[in-house]
Amino acid sequence: MNRMSTLDAEFFFAEHDNVPMHMGSVAVFDGPAPAYQDVMRLFESKLPRVPRYRQVVRAVPGQILRPVWADDEHFTIRHQVHHATVPAPGGDEQLRAVAAKLFARRLDLSRPLWEEWFLDGLEGGRWAILSKVHHCMADGIGGNDLMTLVFDTDPQARPAEPVKWTPASGPSLAGRAADQLRDALTWPARQLITASGQLRRAKPRDLLDFGLGLGESTRRLAEPSAGFLNGPIGPRRRWAWTTTSLDGLKQIRKARGGTINDVVLTAITGAFRDLLAERGKLADGLVVRSLVPVSTRGPDETGVVTNLVSAVLVNLPAGEPDPLRRLTAIRQQMDSLKHQHQEVSAEILTTMLGFSAPMLLALGTKAAYRMPQPLLQTVTTNVPGPRIPLYVLGRRMTALHPYVPIGNAVRISIAILSYLDTVSFGVTADYDSVPDVDVLVQGIQRGLAELAPQPAGAPQPAIPGGT
Repeated sequence: MNRMSTLDAEFFFAEHDNVPMHMGSVAVFDGPAPAYQDVMRLFESKLPRVPRYRQVVRAVPGQILRPVWADDEHFTIRHQVHHATVPAPGGDEQLRAVAAKLFARRLDLSRPLWEEWFLDGLEGGRWAILSKVHHCMADGIGGNDLMTLVFDTDPQARPAEPVKWTPASGPSLAGRAADQLRDALTWPARQLITASGQLRRAKPRDLLDFGLGLGESTRRLAEPSAGFLNGPIGPRRRWAWTTTSLDGLKQIRKARGGTINDVVLTAITGAFRDLLAERGKLADGLVVRSLVPVSTRGPDETGVVTNLVSAVLVNLPAGEPDPLRRLTAIRQQMDSLKHQHQEVSAEILTTMLGFSAPMLLALGTKAAYRMPQPLLQTVTTNVPGPRIPLYVLGRRMTALHPYVPIGNAVRISIAILSYLDTVSFGVTADYDSVPDVDVLVQGIQRGLAELAPQPAGAPQPAIPGGT
């Protein structure tokens, strides 16, 4: 029995009918498509490498006790691995439509919080695996670590023979209560040690920069944002993707400065500019405020199945007409946020929330995720994916597209995920309020084209404020 961390519990409590809190991806493979039974056997053979895949969440009504992970005494692989056929002609449009419907479906919270869908029927004999993992189980990087555990790096690898598994007995309510009562006596002290440790690791200059950064962040929050993009969401989703080459991003970074993440955020800013213009809402000085997750994983925490993530708020300057000025503004913000350690504030806040009783944590999380708010318009998360080829049953994975959930009032989220030398932008949107999701997808490509260096011999525009 493992107790959920504070952040994992927040993601678990946040889920409701219109907000499934799972991440996901669609991995496309060369043909020929295998048999569904072979895919099931493959995942069953990998289960010993990911024990959490055979565990369920045990929660108490009223949330008087913190949720725990416990072995599923009724586990069967057929409840986790499913099969569907993409309708003809089996192109990207049909695959996106099927995937959007599957991503919109909530995971069964009474079972292990993951699903795999074997999708055949793609043109050219190709096939795909659609993966869903609840955010309470892992963050984006953790999800990638899970993928590399389940998929193979050797094309000759074959499923191992199933290993008999006996679930551990589930914890009794009385036992859990006694355990958590004992834990309650030491939990505040341990949380204080964690928080004070975060502060002790900082140098005096870091603390000063952090304090100054809070004031700068407050000023950024005062900038006029596109709050009209916020609003209620329904249960259906639109999901689309577009791709670019990693080499192309590196060329832009080399020519324009900043980091690849700065370039990616600038291209997304251009896409939001196109969306606002299409809706007749574009105005000078307007920003689209994005939550940008920041991993807190250390080098020794690869493969840790939990959430190790913080976040910062970034103003995407959609009202700025010059793409290079947009890049400069984003680069300066990101440099400032890193220098001022603003991601630490969210990490410390999560630590302090650990003092809350589970019931108060649940109520607070549900209120935060369900109350209308105009502060935040989108989430943009950039996760480095596998840089080596992956295989399933000897078939090579040729493409990988990410899915990230949307939340109450936040109708659009964008995930960026790399695989080999390709970077995919996965755009998730509320079905009813964002019928123009293709404007965003096409806008990302236009934003990248605006930043691309000119051919040799052509005049290169100066980067305002750049070096």
